[in-house]
Amino acid sequence: MIRKFRIGDPIPTDAVVMDIELSEGSIPYFDTDKEAKELALFLEEDDKVFGLGETVRGINKRGWLYVSNNSDDPNHTENKHSLYASQNFLIVFSKKKTFGIYIDTPGRVSFDIGYTFHNKMSISFEDFDADIYVIDGDSAEDIVSSFRHIIGRSYIPPKWAFGFGQSRWSYLTADEVREVADKYQAAGIPIDMIYLDIDYMERYKDFTIDEKAFPNFPEFVKEMKNRGIHLVPIIDAGVKIEDGYDIYEEGVSGDYFVKKENGENLVAAVWPGKVHFPDFLKDEARAWFGSKYKILTDVGIEGFWNDMNEPAIFYTEDHLNEVFDQIDTYKGKNLGVREFFGFRDLIAHISNNEADYKRFYHEYKGRKIRHDKVHNIFGYNMTRAAGEAFEKISPDKRILMFSRSSFIGAHRYGGIWCGDNHSWWSHLLMNIQEMPALSMTGFLYSGADIGGFDSDVTEDLLLRWAAFGIFTPLFRNHSAEGTRRQEFYRFENIPAFRNIVNLRYALVPYLYSEYMKAVLNDRMLFKPLCFEYDDDRSSQIEDQLLLGESLMLAPIYTQNATGRYVYLPEDMKLIRFRSFDDYDEEIIEKGDHYIEAELDEILVFVRKGHVLPLAEPSKGMGDVTKDDLSYICFEAEPSSYELYTDDGISRI
Repeated sequence: MIRKFRIGDPIPTDAVVMDIELSEGSIPYFDTDKEAKELALFLEEDDKVFGLGETVRGINKRGWLYVSNNSDDPNHTENKHSLYASQNFLIVFSKKKTFGIYIDTPGRVSFDIGYTFHNKMSISFEDFDADIYVIDGDSAEDIVSSFRHIIGRSYIPPKWAFGFGQSRWSYLTADEVREVADKYQAAGIPIDMIYLDIDYMERYKDFTIDEKAFPNFPEFVKEMKNRGIHLVPIIDAGVKIEDGYDIYEEGVSGDYFVKKENGENLVAAVWPGKVHFPDFLKDEARAWFGSKYKILTDVGIEGFWNDMNEPAIFYTEDHLNEVFDQIDTYKGKNLGVREFFGFRDLIAHISNNEADYKRFYHEYKGRKIRHDKVHNIFGYNMTRAAGEAFEKISPDKRILMFSRSSFIGAHRYGGIWCGDNHSWWSHLLMNIQEMPALSMTGFLYSGADIGGFDSDVTEDLLLRWAAFGIFTPLFRNHSAEGTRRQEFYRFENIPAFRNIVNLRYALVPYLYSEYMKAVLNDRMLFKPLCFEYDDDRSSQIEDQLLLGESLMLAPIYTQNATGRYVYLPEDMKLIRFRSFDDYDEEIIEKGDHYIEAELDEILVFVRKGHVLPLAEPSKGMGDVTKDDLSYICFEAEPSSYELYTDDGISRI
């Protein structure tokens, strides 16, 4: 049962696609305090809280303060309250009560889940305007299904997007891209995608190519495609201000950019320096910007990733001038501790400055609205611009699209990656823990940068992360400029990396089947154990996941570990993979066990009564077929598994 309640005068988000009549009366489970702009709920000792999509900390969100305020913050440490996404759906879960709640508003919302008071959850608003959906059901997964039904079907990528992709900020020339492809081929490691970060562009201008670094780009795209590799370029949210640049000039003449209160186009800065931001909330601007992807699809590009769309702001012209004026006031002064900190903070806080998000406005559904009131749906509407355009540009063929910033609704148009993480063991664990909440909120095509984007990776971390990453739909190795190069072929144990990636391709029939069934039936791809098992112990597990109907994963995420403790809520069959065709099977009884796993081993647990289909190793997604599958079964017949197949290209 889904009930809809309204507080104040909410700004619509288009996140919910079904019409649901407003209910009368008070919001179930919660006390409403209009003066405090707060919804409050008493939490029992055994209540768990799941959801909120891409956030820090564990699977159970109880014990911390989370703020929906899309933020360009590359340091995903435990003290942070906001990341790149606002996915305001959660489930309160216990044996006494289980229900879901979705807070539909584009503005800032704070979820104090036992942070201020251990037994209180409070949801507070900057503006007390929102549509509130309360969802009851027979189980947590039933509640998720009901929620996913009202927000619309999740995005379906092309099947080749389930292959392995290599990225770096940046591969600077076509020859460097060729070198990456050559060395993967020489190492015998399959690869389907090479990503192009910002340096493929001409001076960071959207929808342009640096012709010196990437001469004859259409032929280069064709050359790589003939090798079975898709090039996937980045698109940023800022349009460079430059006379003669057609995208800029069209945006100005078409009145497609966001404006300051006085009607002038906002001047901000990102990679190219000074830019204008398209007003993605304006229908005409969204259609205009989306149409520009055709510049690249016309030369054979079939996938993109959107970035910097929180939006990230290095500075605005107005605030930069203010900072220079304030710096002058410090000249010639004796800077004591307070003065020095104030001086330092002028520069330290210049990027993504909160005041800058109040300097510009959108035209949205017939209203002029200040950006901070709709901040969380900006990136969503950039992804929407692409998704809506692809339906016209490529009506019969799927296009890969994923984004950094997101809001519920964007899940219909693309996936997400989990932003600029670090090469930290804690971020491998965070990647594991984010996956169920992303499934809950509809973002099924997702994953984190394998090995970590920033900082220097170690071989053991990269191996362990890849061993988990082969189970996430988006499987991409990505790292930052200035960090240790982390292409798999650069490390000593190339055979281990080869076996891990080969196993990913062997798993594709299962992963794709479970993905498509989750999309088409509004189900979760990744689940916490307690969504399936009702014993108390399962509800405490924070580092094991169910993947689809057949598998449980228990990744290793600590340095120097040669095994880990695993809890089995029922008897399971352990598969210890060293390669696709070199593995051991062992039935393990329900309970707690210490399971050894060397760096070149991957643990997979097959649930009782279920089946894991595997394909033959391949050179890439073009070679993966449903023919000649092998099956690992635990008290089940191969025929009991429903294998989903399609051509992997056509829209569904």
